[in-house]
Amino acid sequence: MKTVFALATGRSGTRFFCHLLRNNVKNAVCRHEPYFDWGNPSMFGRPIFDHTHGNFQPIHKLLKRKQRAIHNHATDTYIETSHAFLKSYYDLAAEYFTDSWFVHLIRNPMKTARSEANREQWIDSIHFPLRHYRADDGRKLFNWSLTGDEEIFRATGIENPSLFQFYVIQWIEIENRAMQFLSDFDCHDRCVTLQSPQELNDAERMRDAIAHLGLELAGDAVAIEGKQNRTPGKKTSITNREENEFCEVISQMPDEFLAIFKREPYAGQEW
Repeated sequence: MKTVFALATGRSGTRFFCHLLRNNVKNAVCRHEPYFDWGNPSMFGRPIFDHTHGNFQPIHKLLKRKQRAIHNHATDTYIETSHAFLKSYYDLAAEYFTDSWFVHLIRNPMKTARSEANREQWIDSIHFPLRHYRADDGRKLFNWSLTGDEEIFRATGIENPSLFQFYVIQWIEIENRAMQFLSDFDCHDRCVTLQSPQELNDAERMRDAIAHLGLELAGDAVAIEGKQNRTPGKKTSITNREENEFCEVISQMPDEFLAIFKREPYAGQEW
């Protein structure tokens, strides 16, 4: 079975993209985050912690379950647009999913980080159940983010980053993982890169992306429609505070983490 996974972090258009594919692709099962797909683990929460700390055995157990659940679908293609892929199992996936294709969604880092911080604050404000899990040292960690124990957080050297800065650092880490993954597994030809949201709203660009992935259009035209995953009561506003905090992160970020942004698909972006 062909599988398609997203190379992205949260708040980068993954849910909207999932609905676009559901509305436009034939013979495919499309999942965003597979919470309601029986037996198919989401790979958020504890797997992120285990991956960061090199504890791969429980991740392999979950991936065996995920493999079985995906192959139980009576379809040619399974698509999952979850941002868990680069957080907990990207470097282990090839063992379980041999015919895999990828969509790399890239959104302005300041808008992504502001939106992620807004979402975490909102989820906390409504006391959303199971939003945290316990680390080995007893810390409560947010279910959908990196842990803060990753090397990049130590290397950046900001002692008490704001929540916005945490998500800027996470964005940089995720984009480094995306480019490293494509290189290590020689997947450039099996990956479509889309700038979010502009290219997700371009019917011709979406037609090209669907064709590149080897998927079949459901109709003659691409329908640009889907559910936007907005955070209630929160706007993704970039103020001087965000700009200053972003500059602080960049000024203290080691060059090795910033080198990828001097090349495409990043170098030509306004941000």
